[in-house]
Amino acid sequence: MTQIVQPTNLSLEVILLRLGAVFMLSGLVGIERQADNQAAGLRTHVLIGLGATLLMMLSMYIPMHLQAGDPARIAAQVVSGIGFLGAGAILRLGATVRGLTTAASVWAVAAV
Repeated sequence: MTQIVQPTNLSLEVILLRLGAVFMLSGLVGIERQADNQAAGLRTHVLIGLGATLLMMLSMYIPMHLQAGDPARIAAQVVSGIGFLGAGAILRLGATVRGLTTAASVWAVAAV
């Protein structure tokens, strides 16, 4: 289990295990959202989770194997990009605001 969380271990088995874990965790959030008939459901949450995970692993892989680059650069862009997606989900309709929970769930899934 400790091999999974070590940032220096990016073997194929660890990558697949991480992607599988993210698929299941983000899928659980997506299933819950889809059951409530929300706009962002299973597919959206799984895609965001997998995409964020792949980009985070890439941000670790590049400096480790190419001895160049800053591992925080891609990660920072993922965080701001997910914030942009979440902001697009928030709508103000008169006195009511819709989409805050969707934006928060998208952000949380990307953080997983």
